[in-house]
Amino acid sequence: MFKKVKLSFWQILNMNVGFFGIQYSFGLQQSAVNPIYDFLGASPHEIPLLNLAGPVTGLLVQPIIGAISDKTWSPRFGRRKPFFLIGALMCSLCLIAFPFSSSLWMAAGLLWILDAGNNTAMEPYRAFIADKLDDEQQPLGFQMQSFFTGFGQTLANLSLFIFPMIFIGKTGSLPTWVYASFFLGAVCSIGSILWSIKTTKEIPPTDEELAKMKAEKRSAFQPLIEIFAAIGDMPRIMWHLALVYLFQWYALFCYWQNSSKSIALSVWNATPKDNPEAYEQAVSWTGLVNGWYNIVTFLVAFLLVGFAKKYSARNVHAICLLLAAVGFLAFPNIEDKNLLFIAITGFGIGWASMMGIPYLMVVADIPKERYGVYMGIINMMIVIPMIIQNLSFGYILKNFLNNDPRLAITFAGVLLLISAVVTLFMKTKKTTTEVVLSSNH
Repeated sequence: MFKKVKLSFWQILNMNVGFFGIQYSFGLQQSAVNPIYDFLGASPHEIPLLNLAGPVTGLLVQPIIGAISDKTWSPRFGRRKPFFLIGALMCSLCLIAFPFSSSLWMAAGLLWILDAGNNTAMEPYRAFIADKLDDEQQPLGFQMQSFFTGFGQTLANLSLFIFPMIFIGKTGSLPTWVYASFFLGAVCSIGSILWSIKTTKEIPPTDEELAKMKAEKRSAFQPLIEIFAAIGDMPRIMWHLALVYLFQWYALFCYWQNSSKSIALSVWNATPKDNPEAYEQAVSWTGLVNGWYNIVTFLVAFLLVGFAKKYSARNVHAICLLLAAVGFLAFPNIEDKNLLFIAITGFGIGWASMMGIPYLMVVADIPKERYGVYMGIINMMIVIPMIIQNLSFGYILKNFLNNDPRLAITFAGVLLLISAVVTLFMKTKKTTTEVVLSSNH
């Protein structure tokens, strides 16, 4: 029988390095894909539908991969690692192909495959932390992923600021710097995953667990059956989290889809169609601004563990959402491009919490044999609001917000305020987050 052993800080870091590559790719999705759609001639109200790939693939891929990985074990390849590797290979190939998009629908199609790859790697990584670390070290493991979220997305966004100064002009339909950013993302995606696979061993299942896996019936529908069964048994705290996520993730997609255009209007008084040169400057500056919020994320990620000890994960998450909301409400009213960094700092703190703290609130209520499927279901709670946003926000933006991206950011701020209030009504047990962490005082 194999037991979880205490890992050093550096061992926990090594096991999470692969998350860096996944998040570099997500950073490009958040900050570079929508400007590419703009460069290829998309109208503002078309952007939400063009982003439908991300949440739909997340809804389908993550819980299914989670359920399959729960029932997988290979003495040679492990349980979660095969899914990391397959996902990273898919991401790398799509990142290489993406800049060659010659039309909106080619770019949208590649985004579907890219996001499927990211989701194939992402969900088993969440379960990997729960598999490998004991209750006391899980908070550090999840916040290490938050750290690498900030670090990977920082570099992705900085590439949007730095590369336009180095790679000037156009190649095909797109600026040349787009190729450099996406090619670097391809290298980071596969390279970082290979690092974690090489440096970290998985814990083999016990003889009893192996016997149970072999005894279970296998069919093409088994993962779906497992997902629906897990939803039926879902702890109450996860239903509460789903309501928080409804407002939270709807708001984030509003920001990511409109941040470049909001900055273009508030700072340069430009749109992609009437002044493409100024809009390209705005996209570059947005990369720097988004890079800054991700710097804030990896700087504060570990501090939030300490605050969770003292004030509870629920209260920490609510305060972080409040700071993010204030930042979003200020963001579209700023005309000095340098002051945008102050506003977006609040979102950086909120993003650090979003990437780790909610998992601390629920992981103690999840049975270990269902870590994978429940981490996938948590992702369903993320992507369903995104799907709702992609299907509904184009209409809202066009008919109620006058196609004004600045009003879209304000709308996102209001939604984050609501999610902060809903968080305060969550009833969490004194489990991993509070009992174990407080034992370290």
